[in-house]
Order: sequence, then C-alpha cells, then structure tokens
Amino acid sequence: MQTTFIRSLLASTIALGLSVGAMAANVPAGTVLAEKQEIVINNGSEPQSFDPHKTEGVPESQISYQLLEGLISKDSDGNLIPAAAISWESTPDFKQWTFKLRPEAKWSNGDPVTAHDFVFSWRRLADPKTGSPYASYLNYLQIENAQDVIDGRKKPEELGLKAVDDYTFQLTLSNPVPYLAGMTTHQSVLPVPQKVVEKFGDEWVKKENYVGNGAYKLVDHVINEKIVFERNPHYWNDKETVINKATFLSIPSPNTDVQRYRAGEIDITNYGLPPELFPKLKAEIPNEVFVVRTLSTYMYELNHSKAPFDNIKVREAVNLALDRNVITDKVLAQGQTPTYVFTPTYAAEGGAIQQAEYASLPMSKRSEKAIKLLEELGYSKSNPLKFTILYNTNENHKKVAIAAASLWKANTKGLIEVKLENQEWKTYLETRKSGKSDAARAGWSADYNHATSFVNYFLSNSTNNTAFYKSKEYDDAVAESYLATDVAGREAAYAKAEAILAKDYAVVPVYNYVNTRLVKPYVKGYTGKDPQDNVYLRNLYLIKQ
Repeated sequence: MQTTFIRSLLASTIALGLSVGAMAANVPAGTVLAEKQEIVINNGSEPQSFDPHKTEGVPESQISYQLLEGLISKDSDGNLIPAAAISWESTPDFKQWTFKLRPEAKWSNGDPVTAHDFVFSWRRLADPKTGSPYASYLNYLQIENAQDVIDGRKKPEELGLKAVDDYTFQLTLSNPVPYLAGMTTHQSVLPVPQKVVEKFGDEWVKKENYVGNGAYKLVDHVINEKIVFERNPHYWNDKETVINKATFLSIPSPNTDVQRYRAGEIDITNYGLPPELFPKLKAEIPNEVFVVRTLSTYMYELNHSKAPFDNIKVREAVNLALDRNVITDKVLAQGQTPTYVFTPTYAAEGGAIQQAEYASLPMSKRSEKAIKLLEELGYSKSNPLKFTILYNTNENHKKVAIAAASLWKANTKGLIEVKLENQEWKTYLETRKSGKSDAARAGWSADYNHATSFVNYFLSNSTNNTAFYKSKEYDDAVAESYLATDVAGREAAYAKAEAILAKDYAVVPVYNYVNTRLVKPYVKGYTGKDPQDNVYLRNLYLIKQ
C-alpha cells in the first residue's frame, strides 16, 4: 500500500504581534511579527463565481483556496501537505484510493466536515444539472462511471465514490492513476457544504449564506472592486494561521496595479508586470520582483467548429507565420520561452515531448510555406485571410495581440489581416465557451504538476476544450497512457498525443509563462517556488518593519 505522511508542526511560540498567542508552523523561530496582520492583494479580475463548480479560471481559484480546503493542499514551495485528509493510501494497482479525514475539521458554521460532504460535492461536479465547466475533471481522475454521469447516461450516485464512514472517503477508478494525490488539490474538487447548498441552491455563494471549510471566511464583496476575508475560527489549524484579514482587489490593469503597489496601497500585485516597466522595477526594487517559472502555456485558441479554422491548411499557415521569439524577447522580455507545443516539456512526465518539426526552420522558410498555403487557398492581398482575436481586458494581452497581428501580416506579405476584440473576464469566458470567437487569447495553467493536466484539455469529451478540437487518434494516444506500466510508457503516450496535436495544428502555442509580480519586503511566506504560483493566505505572514 502506498501511504503518505502527516505533517509535523513546529512548537515554537511568540507573543509579540500574534493575536492567538502561537507561532505558525511556517514562521521561523525568533521572527518578530507585525502587530497588524492585514494584507491587500490584487487578484486581477472580478470572479465568475464563488462556487468552485461554476468556475474555471485562476482569479476564481485564488478565492476558492482561501474559503475552501480539499483533501490535500500545498505549502509555500508547492509541496503536497495533508489538509481535510490527514492521510491517504492506494491499492498496489492504483485503482482504489482511500482518504482518512481529520475529525477536527469543521465548516465555518461549526458543523463537522465529513466524507459525505466530499461524496455530495464530487457528485454535484459531475451532475449535468450543475453545468460545471470542470465536470471533465472527474474523468481526468478516472473515477469509475464519470463520463457516463457527465453525459447523462448514469446517475451521479453511480460514480465510483464512497463514504466508508464519516471520516473515510474512498475512490474507485476505471484505470490506474499513480499521480492522483496531486490532482486532489484542484479547485473543482474542493468540498461544498451539502446542507447549505441544498437549502439555498445557487444562492449559497452569497456573502450572508457562504459557509466554507478553509482558513478564511467571506466577510465582504463589492463587485468589480474588492473581496474581503477574515480568519475562520472554526478552521482546524486556525491556531497556526497568522494573517487576520485580507482584501483581494479586482484591478485588471497591470499599470494601475504597479502604481497602487508603489503608492503603498497593495502588498502583492497580480501576476503579469507591464513589460515596459519591468526593467525599471528590476533596477529600482530588485528584492521585491519575483519571476516564477510556471507550468503554463500562452496560446491562441483556434475555433475548429467554424471557418476559417476548420481548415487544417489555414491553421498550419497561422502557426508557421507567427514568430514567437519576437513576442518573448522583444514584446515581453521577462523570461518567457517560445513554445510550439501545448504541454510544457518540464511538466512531470513530460520529458519525452518534442517541439513541432517546423520550430527548427528559419523564419524565412516558414513564411514562404505559409504564403504558399494561403495562396493555394485563394487568399491574396486584395482578399486576405481575415479573423478576429478575442482577448480578456488586459494591457499585456493587448500588447501581445497587436504584435501577433503585425507579425502575421508582415510574415505573409499582407495575406493575413487580424482584428482585435477585448471583453471583460466573465464575458470573454462565455464567448469562448459558446463557440462565438474565431481565435482567442488563452492561457492554460496546470491544475497539478503533471503532463496530463495539459493533454486532457484537448480530449474530444473534455468540458475544458473550448477549441472544439476532436480527434480519435489523439484520444487514443492519451488512453494509451493508462495502459502503460511505467513512467517511460506514459511519457511516450503523452509525446505521441502532443505530436498529433502539432500535426493537426490544433492551436497556436506561443510561449511558456513566467509569473512576474511585486511582493513587499515585509510579506513573508511567499517563496515563488510553487510551479503553479498559487497564493494561500494561510501560508503568509507580515514581519515588523
């Protein structure tokens, strides 16, 4: 049986500045804490929802991780740690997993957190009535009957989930998943309070109704302005939580974000510093600039469900004609790396993935080939290929889109003409989901550190797949990974899937991200070592200046 560990907690204490009279486990002994433990963080956008089953983006996940806690969570460096579950184990074939929940865990209303809450929550995620954009996550986990439930062929009660008793949650899988523990950290599989959801329905997320099991509770929400959290006294580890109050702001403008940070109004900026300010910030406040290499890919998502991107030659031409190096080295210049594949090759078990063949061609040769393809399709300077790039409101996305449009036009001698359209976050997500966009700026950040967090995205039945790409050959390649008996076999399957995606020119991968943000020197507990760059308030603390 494969079993995990239980986190040991430091016993050191300090009286100064810590209202509960105990030092948090991640605070070094002898640290002098600030008397006022209140922090302001820019979260970038107004969230879709506070319901983890109705969300799909990073702004939403950063809120959910404060209010709710899953089976397993992460420390400041991104390492797995016990959370609602105190331990877990799998059978030797990795097809059954059992999680032991901690009896002391409670909801913010004082009710115990039980295995029944997790059964209810995961069933709700899969239920077609919920309409979750992340319903497919249970299929990624290979939960028995997940796809049949998502498709409405079976009832949610037939999922491979079981509350063995109040504090034992058991999963039965259709295929072995050795890396499942890390997958349970994701926002979609956080628990929701059954009694509260059943009482209020979709209204359960309102400030006055919200009940969570995380380190913080929701105390205020002003739409498009701020979300305020305070410590949850019922949280099982509240005695080792330091930040008493946190305010998340909804500032989509990176320039405004930096201005307010430098004015002392923000303690941690959102990720994505303005490229034009980055050198100046690095020179003036180098110790406050964090550059985190993340498991994320920036791409232009092509809509396969309609013209012009239902044509593979069009998709090939736009892939060939985009010079990624100009975007990474000239437009952004913060450490981003060009990529021609969707899955970062540095993701766990992604090492066999190879960049697309055309990546090694000189730009001049790629341009020649792109022009030839477009001319074969009947495009000309008087009749160029026209499409619109959709992006969510953000100055950095606009800069990249302007550069991409210019590069496409220049590298095809005017055979491509691109218009730009921006929408606020929630509208942008809905436009992509409804298939109304031609091409859309999209970023995909790993749900967990593994190649499958990317290859699952483009499965034909994936609810995340807003490119509407469908390929049995691709689906079969991913399926081969579950038949593999070792890492090498799985890596070969992921590499095969990526090669098919590249052959089909399914999307336009642009670069692998780095997250750049500013953090005040008195903010501790943010290390920049988590490859997903999640911010958990319970890991943070402020030191005396």
